[in-house]
Amino acid sequence: MKKIIVLILSVVLVFSLAACSNTQQKDALDPVSAEEPSLVAESTPAEGTKTEGSNILIAYFTYGENADLPDDVDASSSASIQIFNGEVTGNTGVMARMIAEASGGELFSIRTVEPYPNNYNDTVDVGETEKNNGIHPELATHIENLDQYDTIFVGFPNWWYGMPMAMYSFFDEYDFSGKTVIPFCTSGGSAFSDAVDEIKNMEPDATILDGLHIGSSSVTDAESRVSEWVQGLGLSK
Repeated sequence: MKKIIVLILSVVLVFSLAACSNTQQKDALDPVSAEEPSLVAESTPAEGTKTEGSNILIAYFTYGENADLPDDVDASSSASIQIFNGEVTGNTGVMARMIAEASGGELFSIRTVEPYPNNYNDTVDVGETEKNNGIHPELATHIENLDQYDTIFVGFPNWWYGMPMAMYSFFDEYDFSGKTVIPFCTSGGSAFSDAVDEIKNMEPDATILDGLHIGSSSVTDAESRVSEWVQGLGLSK
């Protein structure tokens, strides 16, 4: 009888360890699932929102706007690519547009000079290489009127347990002292990881509020949740 009990417990332990291993592997490869050509762009208003004189900026990095994708890209080819209101973007881009709609703020897409690959596996590899080597990729877009804003939402996908390295380039470029920074992110399950602490370290004189994380598979249905969050911050238009 004791041998049978020991055998059953051994089987349960093996399955438990396998499940744990699968979860860890999923999070490690979450670099792009959660959650983007060279140009200089000013912040642009979200379609359909009144932003004249707005003091709110929604700056975001998203894969779909930073990858070298074909014009006729099929959004179903990758969980990181979304078509939202007729525009090709990514999960974080969708969330940024929802925040802009709820707050009346202006959108700013953080884009790199060198586009990321147009497929998941290669982008995972590039993201890992950047992180392991501390590479801060050069940015192609720049905020030209930062003094106008006192509240900045900052969004990104979780790549390799933290922010994509392009976000470090972004924080290298701007000083948000005296401003309120509100992070938001998308991921397959890793949430913010250490991203909020990293932002606080890089912007010690800014007020960093608690952010909102939404899972990649839920982002297209998250409009009411995002709207309620923005309203709770007292930033509804």
